[in-house]
Amino acid sequence: MGDVSFAVESRASRGKGAARELRRQGLVPGVVYGGGREATAIQLDSAKFERLLETSHAGVNTLIDLEGSDAAGKTVIAKELQREAVRGKLVHVDFYEVDLTTKIEVAVPINLVGTPAGVVLGGVLDQQQRELLLLCLPNAIPDEVEADVSGMELGDSLHVSDLSVGEGIEIATEGELTVATVLVPRGLRDAAGEEGEEEGGEAESEEAPAGDAGDDGGSDD
Repeated sequence: MGDVSFAVESRASRGKGAARELRRQGLVPGVVYGGGREATAIQLDSAKFERLLETSHAGVNTLIDLEGSDAAGKTVIAKELQREAVRGKLVHVDFYEVDLTTKIEVAVPINLVGTPAGVVLGGVLDQQQRELLLLCLPNAIPDEVEADVSGMELGDSLHVSDLSVGEGIEIATEGELTVATVLVPRGLRDAAGEEGEEEGGEAESEEAPAGDAGDDGGSDD
């Protein structure tokens, strides 16, 4: 059983010309595959489907029960959304039929929470991985994976292997990949370097009199 229901229609026509005609009608072509069955060509209302994705808490990982076509009765997720490069308009949807008792691979957003200690000191938080690949049952897909970065100091990095997910969920992304780093701005590094040089100069000046005293003692002998 999915989270929502959505009506689609069977599609007989194929090719670029047929796809353009569908889009003029506010529809987009799609396909349903998986489940050990032959792929089914469908068409769907583009605007309604976009609203479904926007209003559903799970976004593209929403479990959808299809209605109204040869694909009716199938529970799917939107495995791939093809969009126009410039306007981002939806042009094609690939639905994958799921088995609620079998784990699937899904991409889930990573949400960084907290303010790193290093940022308070002037560092910059740089997030390098924004999604995490998970293996889990379809009805156990999390909306996101939270990562607490409040303890990160200047120069610290958070890796995929540091993240925690729910019981029964596996992380499919490589563990050594960096999720986020607290960068040290050049100005902050330069200031730290100058401070170190000043401290070194003071230490030398403090040691100099001792050396002078040693020289004087030698001449007195």
